[in-house]
Amino acid sequence: MDLTQIKQRFSIIGNNPELNRAIEVACQVAPTDLSVLVTGESGVGKEFIPQIIHYESPRKHGVYIAVNCGAIPDGTIDSELFGHEKGAFTGATEARKGYFEEANGGTLFLDEVAELPLSTQVRLLRVLQTGEFIRVGSSKVHKTDVRVVAATNINLRHAVANGRFREDLFYRLNTVPIKVPALRERKEDIHLLFKKFALDYADKYNVPAVRLDEDAVRMLQNYRWPGNVRQLKSVAEQISILEKDRHIHAEVLQKYLPVEHDDNMPALTGAQSADYLSDRDIIFKILFQLRQEISELKERVDSVQPSAIPVQTKHANERLVIDDISDIGEPHDYQPGIKPEEVQPEEVQHVDLTPKPKTPVSLQDATRDMIIQALERNGGKRKATAEELGISERTLYRKIKELGLA
Repeated sequence: MDLTQIKQRFSIIGNNPELNRAIEVACQVAPTDLSVLVTGESGVGKEFIPQIIHYESPRKHGVYIAVNCGAIPDGTIDSELFGHEKGAFTGATEARKGYFEEANGGTLFLDEVAELPLSTQVRLLRVLQTGEFIRVGSSKVHKTDVRVVAATNINLRHAVANGRFREDLFYRLNTVPIKVPALRERKEDIHLLFKKFALDYADKYNVPAVRLDEDAVRMLQNYRWPGNVRQLKSVAEQISILEKDRHIHAEVLQKYLPVEHDDNMPALTGAQSADYLSDRDIIFKILFQLRQEISELKERVDSVQPSAIPVQTKHANERLVIDDISDIGEPHDYQPGIKPEEVQPEEVQHVDLTPKPKTPVSLQDATRDMIIQALERNGGKRKATAEELGISERTLYRKIKELGLA
């Protein structure tokens, strides 16, 4: 096994020891039929591991199918994986094969496997143990010979402890565990990846490739990259398109590294169940938005100087400007163009600076507002909305249903 050739074949960039170890294990386990569980944060590139396993195995001439379990609604996931018979449910106008049947003799990659409902996990366990499954709406047992590689960005042990994932299925999938390191753990590879992406986008958009100065490289390497390789690739593309100067300084790079993705916004660590992570991330985003709004409000309040506080009077087109707040006496003392003795106190609208009690905003209301705003920004596209919020499509569907937004 030549590690360099494997990297070239699958376009893998980097020399991080943990990354090299993950590739080596994938190559070692490829000739077998053992189940493999790939773990790592979202965006690290877990999908290349099952590809290596498939194309370095005797099944390389068979079918390779990748399924995102988090993108399939609960009501149709069994049908997608195991197929259905005609008339099994409304809309089932004909029999259909599922992925396990289509991938017979090949490899099936189940991404975001922790998103599977418990009922589907039972079916999956059976097919892993016996190679048998039953289509939805049928009683006939079918056989399949499929190599299963699963992946997740959460800690399945905690999901098992919280009752979100079956323990027997976890041990069945976790026969050979492979961990893909986060990008922040591969600092030596970050600049290499950026240069590769910059060259790719230079060719794609027919522009010169961007280059980073030393300060920008250091900034790139010290950033947390909660979105991992996926986020780095997006930043490289934005800079390649938007910046006229092909030599990028740290000040320019800073514009493309969002503040909300620094240490104040924890990256997913997979320490809890999928639902807990999604709800927690939503809470963090809400709190961060509130903090931003408070900061903006504070700046606006600080920018108002006592020497220029406007007060609206009942006289049209007249505004009262207090030159020195220490000189404030009776309101009529400062009516421009009007003698004090001619003014009645009731002619002036007093400014009430007493803080008004706010109606408490529930977490549910804040979550609803944030989802509505994200949907509006993305033109109602739920996939893009889920990506912006950092949650799976299934979790977004669930939240929309819970909050009555459907």
